[in-house]
Amino acid sequence: MTPETASVHYGAVVPMRGGSAGSASAPPHDLEAEQATVGAMMLDPSVIAEVGEVMDPADHYRPAHETIHRAILDQHGQGLPVDPIALGHHLDQAGDIDRVGGRSYLHTLIQAVPTAANAAYYAEIVHGLARRRRSIEAGARIVQAGMTADASEDALREALALGAETLPGVWADPIPLNHQPQLPSFPSWVLPGWLREFVDAVAEETQTPPDLAGTIALAVLATAAGGRVIVQLRGRWREPTNLFTVVALPPGNRKSAVFSALTNPLRAAEKLLVSQASGRIAEAEVTAKMAREAADKAAAQAAKAEGPERDGLTAEAVALAQAAESLDVPVKPRLLADDSTPETVTTLMSEQGGRLSVMSAEGGIFDIIAGRYSGTPNMEVFLKGHAGDWLRVDRRTREENIEAPALTMGLAVQPDVLKDIGQNRGFDGRGLLARFLYALPESLVGYRKANPDPVPEHVAERYERTVTALTLSLAEWTDPAVLRLTPEADQALSAYDQRIEPQLRARGGRLGHITKWASKLVGATARIAGLLHLGEHLEDGYTKPISGDTMEAAIELGDYFATHALTVFDLMGADATLARARSVLAVLEDNGWESVTRRDLFAKLSRAEFPTVADLEPTVALLEEHGYLRSETPPRTGKRGRPPAPRYVLHPRLREAKA
Repeated sequence: MTPETASVHYGAVVPMRGGSAGSASAPPHDLEAEQATVGAMMLDPSVIAEVGEVMDPADHYRPAHETIHRAILDQHGQGLPVDPIALGHHLDQAGDIDRVGGRSYLHTLIQAVPTAANAAYYAEIVHGLARRRRSIEAGARIVQAGMTADASEDALREALALGAETLPGVWADPIPLNHQPQLPSFPSWVLPGWLREFVDAVAEETQTPPDLAGTIALAVLATAAGGRVIVQLRGRWREPTNLFTVVALPPGNRKSAVFSALTNPLRAAEKLLVSQASGRIAEAEVTAKMAREAADKAAAQAAKAEGPERDGLTAEAVALAQAAESLDVPVKPRLLADDSTPETVTTLMSEQGGRLSVMSAEGGIFDIIAGRYSGTPNMEVFLKGHAGDWLRVDRRTREENIEAPALTMGLAVQPDVLKDIGQNRGFDGRGLLARFLYALPESLVGYRKANPDPVPEHVAERYERTVTALTLSLAEWTDPAVLRLTPEADQALSAYDQRIEPQLRARGGRLGHITKWASKLVGATARIAGLLHLGEHLEDGYTKPISGDTMEAAIELGDYFATHALTVFDLMGADATLARARSVLAVLEDNGWESVTRRDLFAKLSRAEFPTVADLEPTVALLEEHGYLRSETPPRTGKRGRPPAPRYVLHPRLREAKA
């Protein structure tokens, strides 16, 4: 590699327009791509994970960019902002600010970003050029070692090992198709202080990932506020504050213990509501009973009478019967339901003014929705209960109308449950799966402390008191409060909407294969913002608009759930390319080829999965990314005719699988 002095590497760098810098003999590199990659991570922290899947900070040609890249990872890993001001302070504290070109260069990097949505593509350019530089270095070292007469065996082995990592003639181990990238941890720091303290403390006491307590905590807030508060966005766009959340962890992760700790205050609030309503219910029942008895007595007297007197008594009996029928006996207040049938959920919601929360530490509710008892899937109440759409159900004895249903669901399940529901086409086809916010944290089993710190008494007491008080204060509201956005919050949400939109594209969009879910992400983020706002302003939140900081916190949660949703939907088989790649891999293993033409491979594949050759291309690209094959295009043999079709050179391990 051509050496450069530190002053050249770390000097002030101006944005380039040619893609490369230096003399013609400089190793391959693209400073524009490096600038765009680092700048995109500062501009949009949600792409940091995407970039991390593609490249390493050491892939940068300029050490200044590597230093900034590592600083971004350090800040982001601590839950701190990575904008130019925060990052400049971090680099200044580390003594690196002058070496990377000063604070002004950080702003230059932001300006060098065409669009943050393409960060992973820029990172691929940087990584590819880094591999080329390493190949050049590896080749030079192999030649040098081979030409040196007194080179030791260790020196030769080291040179060949370097070549094995970088040269195209040597195969590295393929990356399994079921390999899951490391998912971000739940950003509990964005929660209101009283809630953050309890979530972190419960995670410590139970030795569970904070994702479990954090996701349930959002469902708890939604239980308290669902149907009582809505968020006004733009025009007629309003979002209710009920949520569907599900967190998946294997057995042995103490889901029930965490679930109980988070939901106990809701049960306490429900008991208080029942106690407060018991007097009114008893009085109404007695009044209704007396009215029915008076009507029955009048009817009996009318039946005995004759002539004009009978007509008068009959009219009086009818009036009393109508009056008795019009008397409403309040139902017992209900906040929570468990694994209830759709019919039961509908009735409970109708009785409770459209508000209800289904909270369960198991996944049985999905079996019930699928028709475990009725034999017929019934998800209407869940679909409309999430969206807030008017719901009417005709029963044999009565008609149930729910004008603005607000159903919350908070579930903790095993990962196999997600796999199973992914196989139910009705769930996906009707859009039920698109309504959940998913968390798939890594299990801590095997890494837990034997004597963790318990939840501090004052932290637990404050959480229980706050959740109970918030629930009771909103329980009697009939007309929901409307939360509006400050200009800063509106601007932040609009920018987020604009950032997400290109990711929904079917071709090349990061969220393109889960558009049903991702198209609801901005709305779900607004719902979360409303809940965080109420948690921050417990006494007068309904009188204040949602701030920009609160919206930014909600956006960070939205990014967290988006990253987890990608893995969850892959687990459920939503990514057709991944499923097809497994089919192609099986064909390659069965045939034991060393190489194969695209035409011969296509001939072996099912037309149901691959109707045309073009359908094969994204699958081959995925297998190439995972190291199972390499595409080679033979040179033309003449100037006319079609260009030769590509040929695929296959990893030797595919032949070993059948041997």
